[in-house]
Amino acid sequence: MIAAGQNRRARLVRTLAVAGTGAAVLALPLLGAASASAATTTSVTAAPAAATTYTNNLDGWIRESLAVMAQHGIPGTYNGIYRNVIRESSGNPAAINLWDSNAKKGIPSKGLLQVIDPTFNAYHVSGTSFNIYDPVANITAACNYAAARYGSIDNVFGAY
Repeated sequence: MIAAGQNRRARLVRTLAVAGTGAAVLALPLLGAASASAATTTSVTAAPAAATTYTNNLDGWIRESLAVMAQHGIPGTYNGIYRNVIRESSGNPAAINLWDSNAKKGIPSKGLLQVIDPTFNAYHVSGTSFNIYDPVANITAACNYAAARYGSIDNVFGAY
């Protein structure tokens, strides 16, 4: 029975190490290892990661935006983005506000996170579309703006 438990722990450590999360080192004390240095005794080579495919819906757009944001060091969480998208556009990437103060100035808010053109252009993130209605580009630019202005999209609880 001891061998089976040790075998399960070894598989878990290898799996975590392959995932590249560093979680294996963190999990070792929980698994009864004497120290994190035990992770250095196992060498595992992971296969190159395949390109991730995202669904063409709100969930996929948020997840793809989070991946781009991670590459550019832009903070934010799924829940923070989702909460703001639902409040701003109800998840409609073609949403446009033709009645607020921005619209009255001739620069209506557009897309999932209701971004105006000057803000979108100033906070556009490379690797995304230059189309303000593109869901991933809109989310990522809005999160970039929110990070600069509020620290993170997670800190936005109303019109911004």
